[in-house]
Amino acid sequence: MTQSDFHTGHQPEQVREQSRCWTEIDHGQLVRNLRIYQAQLHEGAEIMAVVKANAYEHGDRAVVKTLHDAGIRRFAVATLAEGIRLRPAVPDAELLILGYTPAEDAPLLSEYRLTQALVSREHADALAAAAKSPIDCCYAIDTGMRRIGLNAEKPDEAEAAIRAVRSPLRLVGLFTHLCVADMPQDAACASFTAHQAALYDTLLKRVSDLHLTRSHCLNSAGGLYLDHPGTVRLGIILYGLKPDASNTLPEGISPALSWYCRVAMVKEIAPDDTVGYGRTWAAPSARRIATLTVGYADGYSRALSNRGWVLLHGRRAPVVGRVCMDQIMVDVTDISQTKMGDTAVLLGSDGSETLTADDMAALVGTIGYEIVCDISERVPRVIRNS
Repeated sequence: MTQSDFHTGHQPEQVREQSRCWTEIDHGQLVRNLRIYQAQLHEGAEIMAVVKANAYEHGDRAVVKTLHDAGIRRFAVATLAEGIRLRPAVPDAELLILGYTPAEDAPLLSEYRLTQALVSREHADALAAAAKSPIDCCYAIDTGMRRIGLNAEKPDEAEAAIRAVRSPLRLVGLFTHLCVADMPQDAACASFTAHQAALYDTLLKRVSDLHLTRSHCLNSAGGLYLDHPGTVRLGIILYGLKPDASNTLPEGISPALSWYCRVAMVKEIAPDDTVGYGRTWAAPSARRIATLTVGYADGYSRALSNRGWVLLHGRRAPVVGRVCMDQIMVDVTDISQTKMGDTAVLLGSDGSETLTADDMAALVGTIGYEIVCDISERVPRVIRNS
């Protein structure tokens, strides 16, 4: 059992690790997010759940089992290893690898019945030459992301490559990625998204005689903001976070992940005493400083030094000094009841206060995706259902 599969009631050493720093993944909220999102879609639209990067570090095997129980039969991962890891959990589901897999691994794609993205014609030819058994494949189509795929702005070349896929590869679909669908309020972005969708639809029509059944162009934001039928690859919104800070999510969608640690000690410091490596913070007066059991090795960004917040007893406490590998310090002068053993909230709610990964991301100039994906393997994931 890996730490990412940990839940309450297992081995004592994991319980001890949990008492230092842990996340709680609310699978009840995960399913509520799914249902609320589904209600926004065209009737009959199908969802492919994106569970790459350990389900955005929410614990992939547990997440896919819950989603499978909720009726999801299509999942997307980023790598061959992720697909192999998840196959036993969902033996009857489609598992699409969205990224490149080397041709020499073609036998594993067949063995684990994984659907492979073809990132280029060269990739398709290499996989076909190496494969000994049938492999389901979907061609990536580049409509403007400039990342992977056939260039939809050269439709003759793209169509020729699609029709050239040879046995033992079985082409079952196409997909593209909308790179600014999360900014519908920006006219230029909305226009570019419409352009991408039109390029994709045109190419799909050109090969309609192939009867490809697993084609999709909508990501989380696209499914929410673009009036376009078809399968939606539901990623970040499934986990309750925003594709972009400017987005407003449907009412009821909330983060499924909360993150906690402990107060290790509380100390009194004198005016002008400095805290932490580099002496980057000095006390303006006599202060009470709490040391907490989380650091950048757990995924708590060092960029939060002197700018992050935690919740203790329903109030915000600022991070002071540099984030250490395994510990941080916070100012609890105004939270007098703070003591050793208390639980601090890094992400989540405490009383009327809430801190989200999107909030944390705004402090350091990144996105909520990176915040949750950076939570390290040594932080146990505790499953609960609200």
